Amino acid sequence: MKRILAFGASNSRNSINQKFADWVAHEVKAAEVSLLDLNDFEMPLYGPDREREMGIPQAAYDFFELIASHDALVISLAEYNHNYTTAFKNLMDWTSRVQKQLWQNKPMFLLSCSPGGRGGENIMLHSLKHMPYMGGNIVANFSLPGFRFTFSEGKGIVDVAQRAAFLEQLAAFEEALHGARVGV
Repeated sequence: MKRILAFGASNSRNSINQKFADWVAHEVKAAEVSLLDLNDFEMPLYGPDREREMGIPQAAYDFFELIASHDALVISLAEYNHNYTTAFKNLMDWTSRVQKQLWQNKPMFLLSCSPGGRGGENIMLHSLKHMPYMGGNIVANFSLPGFRFTFSEGKGIVDVAQRAAFLEQLAAFEEALHGARVGV
């Protein structure tokens, strides 16, 4: 059985992106899911002076090893002012000091969602361009706008058009993860 590391790229205790990443990862057939909380990887803000003075924090090594121990990643990107959250950017900055290719070419399903009408589109576009430089093998991506109206914790994506678009991306991710479509 394939192992998926899933998380929302926010340190909010009520993150809709954490809920979305968890739901999506559990929709993947024939996979075991580990749900990560960014609050477990809190570190000082990255800076070269801090790195020289204290070295790379153990949490960065731990995060890198978690990625290494899984077959794929499901990440739901939170968008703060059209960019990564500070917690996620800091985690990437520190972990890239362990190894620049921090995503280790693992198949990635990138997600974003927001209460607004764009669904985190800005951070998705930025990530699609940026993450491959850090070893991101993005095989599927999906943005969900209007989260409070288009998603139900009991049912998942309830908007018919959005669900159809999501299922296409889910199939692409499963194919990359398993080498062939599962359960078709």
